[in-house]
Amino acid sequence: MTDTRTTTGEAETRVSAPETRTETEAQSERQQTESTDERVCPECAGSLVSDDTRGETVCEDCGLVVDEDEIDPGPEWRAFNSSEKDDKSRVGAPTTNMMHDKGLSTNIGWQNEDAYGNSLNSNQRQKMQRLRTWNERFRTRDSKERNLKQALGEIERMGSALGLPENVRETASVIYRRALDEDLLPGRSIEGVASSAVYGAARMASTPRSIDEIVAVSRIDEMEFQRTYRYIVRELGLEIEPADPASYVGRFASDLDLSDEAERRARELLDTAKDQQVHVGKSPVGLAAAAVYAAPLLCNEKITQAEVSEVADISEVTIRNRYQELLEASEQPTMA
Repeated sequence: MTDTRTTTGEAETRVSAPETRTETEAQSERQQTESTDERVCPECAGSLVSDDTRGETVCEDCGLVVDEDEIDPGPEWRAFNSSEKDDKSRVGAPTTNMMHDKGLSTNIGWQNEDAYGNSLNSNQRQKMQRLRTWNERFRTRDSKERNLKQALGEIERMGSALGLPENVRETASVIYRRALDEDLLPGRSIEGVASSAVYGAARMASTPRSIDEIVAVSRIDEMEFQRTYRYIVRELGLEIEPADPASYVGRFASDLDLSDEAERRARELLDTAKDQQVHVGKSPVGLAAAAVYAAPLLCNEKITQAEVSEVADISEVTIRNRYQELLEASEQPTMA
């Protein structure tokens, strides 16, 4: 009797197991069907799109409104340009490496007005000025942050004077932060490392500036700059390729108001010179200045060496020497 009951129980267990698996599979199929129904139209199986303006989900094929009165998670205001969007935004500016605290601190505005636009009286203005002073002091906790704040201010000043875009200033700030973290500043000036970061970032972004231009806006001499730059590049392992002379042509041509034909001709001269290996061992700024001088003459446009020399900050002697080399290279057959 015991064996019979045991056998019967085992049989019931064996029978119920397939039923359980079947129910699980059916439930999975129902879930897949429901998820599929959410993505396609229940009438024609067409694709569904959301109309954010009307708050509806509509079929692209038959036009059936599947869902309406949807909740809009966006803001309740509208902005028609970027300035209105910034004014109405409820969040702060994005983080940036161009500020020592990455823009996460709070600033007290310089306007001496209250929330209603009314001017503050003398006592309130004095109080706000004291608050600004202490707020500025509390933003830097130690000497390292004060160093970083001063350096990033120098990078911003030099970048603005050189007309560098924001991405170059951001890269320069990252280079300086790396130098500060790896303790490369002892024995070197803040201005020297900041100038080296700006020069290296400009070359990495293919918007190079000459050494003379960097030294002109910095507060150090050329010898200190070159020594600091070589040290920073070596210690940080920056991969900076030699400057391409063609990268200077656009800026020089714009400053000299050259035609598109002359600018294109200048780039062709430089390409030919590189094929002939004329650029090896030559200053890229000098080659670019010579190409910008030679191209308008070949296109029957008037230009003087003095004008090019002033824009490129290169002597007229250098322009004449490189000018002859470019013309000789253009007359020779291109190297295979």
